[in-house]
Amino acid sequence: MSTIGSLVFCTDCGSLLEGSVGDPTRILVCDVCGTRNKDTVPKTIVSESKPSSFPSSLRAKRSAIQTLTQADKRTEALIEKDCPKCGRKEMYFTTVQLRSADEGSTVFYTCVCGYKETTNN
Repeated sequence: MSTIGSLVFCTDCGSLLEGSVGDPTRILVCDVCGTRNKDTVPKTIVSESKPSSFPSSLRAKRSAIQTLTQADKRTEALIEKDCPKCGRKEMYFTTVQLRSADEGSTVFYTCVCGYKETTNN
């Protein structure tokens, strides 16, 4: 009979045996093939591995200290929209659902010159 964790399987057909309590003197009969199996104490197997056991090119490139630039922190998307203040052809935008769910979202536009504009969709 084999055990995996707290599950006990029949030695002949491999079916899951019901009623296991971990008493080695108890006999469990397989419902599929009728084989008599001894109940066993559940075994717990714990395995651990070190990060160095599985080398990775991504892990090798990773640094304990990461430096983020201002561009990395920017979460807005870029869109082709003319800025009324400086005339730049691109502005950053982000959308937020400020009103109820059945109404449109609010779009916030921001230019690098500092101009800000909002539109309700």
